[in-house]
Amino acid sequence: MTMPTWERRKLLKAATGLAAVGAAALPAGTAAATTRRRGPSVLQPNAGPRRGHYLAAGPDTVTWGRLPNRDSTPATVIDSGAVITIDTASHEGVLEDQGKDPLEYFTGHGVRPSRVLTDAVEVAARVAHDGPGPHVITGPVAIRGAEPGHTLKIEVLDLRLRVPYGVVSNRHGKGALPGEYPDAWVGRPELAAYFNTGGNISVFTEVGSRDGELVGVLPGEVARFPLAPFLGVMGVARDTSDLVNSVPPTDAGGNIDINDLGAGSTLYLPVRVPGALFFTGDPHMAQGDGEVALTAMEGSLRATFRLTTIPPGGPAPKLAFHEPFGETPDHWIPIGLSDPDGPVGGQETSLDVAMKRAVRSAMRFLTEEHGMPEPLAYAYLSAATDFQVSQVVDITTGIHGLIRKTDLGR
Repeated sequence: MTMPTWERRKLLKAATGLAAVGAAALPAGTAAATTRRRGPSVLQPNAGPRRGHYLAAGPDTVTWGRLPNRDSTPATVIDSGAVITIDTASHEGVLEDQGKDPLEYFTGHGVRPSRVLTDAVEVAARVAHDGPGPHVITGPVAIRGAEPGHTLKIEVLDLRLRVPYGVVSNRHGKGALPGEYPDAWVGRPELAAYFNTGGNISVFTEVGSRDGELVGVLPGEVARFPLAPFLGVMGVARDTSDLVNSVPPTDAGGNIDINDLGAGSTLYLPVRVPGALFFTGDPHMAQGDGEVALTAMEGSLRATFRLTTIPPGGPAPKLAFHEPFGETPDHWIPIGLSDPDGPVGGQETSLDVAMKRAVRSAMRFLTEEHGMPEPLAYAYLSAATDFQVSQVVDITTGIHGLIRKTDLGR
């Protein structure tokens, strides 16, 4: 009797320590794998598996703390529909409160020097942290033929861990409970090891395995939790010459922090400037809805995308030409942001506002895309759709809905 594919994969993963992270399980040369003793192969720049075009995360291809705008020079230019592999470098371990020296920071946590990313070291040494946000952003990528009024279809084809470790941080005045944590832990000797050199909390977290699957392992092994990599930041340039903060998400995407947008998902973003100028960063290995401490388990990823510009009337949800909209194999994902226009004239942070925007977007999707009468669409959302908190820590808050495709005949 032939062994089912899923069972063969499980046995293979258990025997070799490999775990699939991207859309395809266990391709030749897979590097996204780990055990406690043997982590995944470190994906240094210009090494390891890559598909299509390749964009490294170096001093000439990243910005730190700010997002590309209409005046940004593309790091590369590709055709619509092309595949591109982009390296991202996590800001955790690179930031000033951690010493701005990732080699010293990570080796101080037992990481061998050869397993510290050389591009992270270069970013810390050579890239100006000249924006108000913490994120290291790779790009932008210009897409030939993309014009304002189009939507950019961003298919996340594959995500691979570049290192077998990450960091979860909580900083003063930030997170879901600013003023409470980490303030309450200051001066407690038994908690001193969790404070970084800048007086904030940074929890170094190893990657391990459980039943052949990747997990994050908190210090002392007090908890192990599944990894589910995704990019916190995926966006297109806003039509402005002003400096764009990397923290608050907007109607052009950016730091939307939706953990459902992993490998196999699609994000649509309305194009604002010629070429779209796509960028990505803020790589996450795992994040709970809310991201309450401030950060996810942050760790560098290698991402492979297919980027396609779609003109009005083309094969995309109608909503996607006006605002961010997500899709997975199982769900449609309407997105609500508390302040989608960005922090102009004050910043709206209310989750109530984000929730209302998410429900309104879901209503438009069901009525305009699927022809549901409004009372039935509202009833369906109440009876069958989960609305989840994307994050509460990025100034602009986020709520997203999960509409099952099978419920709509898909």
